[in-house]
Amino acid sequence: MTLWTVIGLVLLGVAAGSLSGLVGIGGGIVIVPALMFGLGLSQQTAQGTSLMVLAMPVVGLGAWQYYRNGHVDVPTALLIAAGFVVGGLFGGKLANQLPADTLRKVFAGLLIVVGVKLLFFGK
Repeated sequence: MTLWTVIGLVLLGVAAGSLSGLVGIGGGIVIVPALMFGLGLSQQTAQGTSLMVLAMPVVGLGAWQYYRNGHVDVPTALLIAAGFVVGGLFGGKLANQLPADTLRKVFAGLLIVVGVKLLFFGK
């Protein structure tokens, strides 16, 4: 890995972390496409790498800032986290069984649906 790649990955982390703290996004919308287009990783490898980043304790610092300011509904977060564990297990298994092209199209479709919803149907 070259020095420029290392610097680029650290800057990607800074950008994704900043966006995650600012508007609650980062992994799927920033990191996955950057790893695919910037490093040429497959859809599965980009997603797995993004999940590994999110699994590390770095997300905790951003969440802690929200919690300190009274902006975390702890019971809701715990219930979602319980479902997320199960969903992550099944989603990860399914993602690794799908062809990369199919998974990329599903991912792109999800981004389009979310983008249209935010643009035209947000509050």
